[in-house]
Amino acid sequence: MSDSRIGLTRDEMAQRCALDIPDGAYVNLGIGIPERVAAFVPEGREVIYHTENGLLGMGPPPEPGEGDPELINAGKQQVTVKPGAAYFHHADSFAMIRGGHLDVCVLGALQVAQSGDLANWSTGAPGAIPAVGGAMDLVAGVKTVYVITQHTTRDGDAKLVESCTFPLTGLGVVDRIYTDLAVIDIVDAGFQVVELSPGVSFEYAQERTGAELIPRE
Repeated sequence: MSDSRIGLTRDEMAQRCALDIPDGAYVNLGIGIPERVAAFVPEGREVIYHTENGLLGMGPPPEPGEGDPELINAGKQQVTVKPGAAYFHHADSFAMIRGGHLDVCVLGALQVAQSGDLANWSTGAPGAIPAVGGAMDLVAGVKTVYVITQHTTRDGDAKLVESCTFPLTGLGVVDRIYTDLAVIDIVDAGFQVVELSPGVSFEYAQERTGAELIPRE
């Protein structure tokens, strides 16, 4: 079996993350795979999604051709709204973030260190376009930080590392990581494997990780 057929798809990663978001939580979703989490709220659970551009009560993406081009999230993707949703200025949106009023944020990553450091806005390469967005505010103000990312880059380089080499978004901020290969908690000793994806062995995941993995207890 080739690497491309092993582990979870992007939608399956988003769905797995959604299972860990508690009922009644206020949640911000980052750009990319995290945006997909909104489509997988478990049955019987209410999650209130927040966007940095000024919406509380975001629903899943619209069906093709049924969206409103003026109703978008911070990643400029069309979204729907839930009954009771509220719109507000982006300054108020950031006041919610910085004031500690959000329970969970789900972000993408370029690198995550075993200490929980996150790098997700720039590679630091000459000519790279800075794109920090609201990520620094989110990791500083939100109570729980989840990361969804492919376990490696397209070139096969590890994204889970001993220490980040890219410019940091925040120090010691990540709580849990969801990759195509595993769910991993950040603990005092480093990367603690919570579960492995179907068809993935511990050894397979370790070979693709740039730091030591701690086996499931």
